Amino acid sequence: TRQRDPGLTQLSVRSAPMSLFHVQPGDLVFAAHAIHNDGSIPTLEDNALLAVPGARGVVLNIGHLEHDEDKIVFLVRFETGQESSDLGPAIGCWEEDLSAGPLPYPRV
Repeated sequence: TRQRDPGLTQLSVRSAPMSLFHVQPGDLVFAAHAIHNDGSIPTLEDNALLAVPGARGVVLNIGHLEHDEDKIVFLVRFETGQESSDLGPAIGCWEEDLSAGPLPYPRV
């Protein structure tokens, strides 16, 4: 198990950005930005919108690139409609594509 740095105060732990370190299959994540088809889903048009920023998704699996074990890949299905049961196709996402917590609302 991972231990907390004793030099961090409880306040600084709470205010630190949410990491995907703890995420496991079945956990909820959020799209950090718009995610488009890069051509890896042949049944959809290239550049088709797969997830809007802030879309909720469920992690199906977590792996890494065969030639680079440090490059983590998250297999995620994002909600596509009003019902939380409406899920899009499973897509591979990099850590920078995801957020462990909801995105802040834009300032108006």
